[in-house]
Amino acid sequence: MLSVQSVGEIRVADDADFRRLKSLSDDNNDWKQEYQKGTTTVWTKTNDVSNFKIIKVRTLFDDIGGDVLYDVLHDPEYRKTWDHSMVEGYEICAINPNNDIGYYALRSPPPLKNRDFVTQRSWLDTGAEKWIINHSVNHEACPPKKGFIRGISYLTGYLIRQIGDKVQFTYVSQSDPRGKLPVWVVNKATKILAPKIISRIHKACKGYPAWKQKNRPHMKPWIFPEQMTLPRLDMTQIKPLTSGVSCESLDESSINEDEAAVEDYIND
Repeated sequence: MLSVQSVGEIRVADDADFRRLKSLSDDNNDWKQEYQKGTTTVWTKTNDVSNFKIIKVRTLFDDIGGDVLYDVLHDPEYRKTWDHSMVEGYEICAINPNNDIGYYALRSPPPLKNRDFVTQRSWLDTGAEKWIINHSVNHEACPPKKGFIRGISYLTGYLIRQIGDKVQFTYVSQSDPRGKLPVWVVNKATKILAPKIISRIHKACKGYPAWKQKNRPHMKPWIFPEQMTLPRLDMTQIKPLTSGVSCESLDESSINEDEAAVEDYIND
């Protein structure tokens, strides 16, 4: 059996890595359904690498195309207009035309600390199916910084399928935001935040064609690798994952739900 990418490892993704996402997406054994409304369902599953459950969200869109969804998830400039959770996000370097390393910081409901991630991202478009996957690595250009807890993505991915005139969209995340979080945070993430993110992505997709027409419409380096201007990977800048551990306090378990600006965060 081929090995799959592990956290901290820099390696061009192969078929086994994308098959792992497909397996998690399609196999519902041992998953617990947490939410279902319309065409959107959220499941969770326990795992042996983290105390935080794997989360899976699936929905069906009938008014957008898979190509648009794929572009929206990739386009870093457009993300700034719709991803209100993002504090900062950028690509650091390219490994090859379908693999890069990037930084993503997201805000949490105050007074919880914000989180950030450094990940290798890999993508594949076979036409009927499109994949985007990532896992955590440590690049010296992005050391832990004050005010952020460095999270770990064991495997986070999107699987887009064209099914007739509809698009099936599955999001899977096996990640650890690190620290000791209150139970209510986990409950909110699975039952409210995950469906809200799907709704936000859907809305972004509907606005993308018009936006892109006015913003470098032919610039899509995730499709046209000759447009990629990122510096190439320098392996001397890759450090062990253990050296990227946050120096922030990791215990937030005593924060009550009524202390946090959850509703403002959700509805932003």
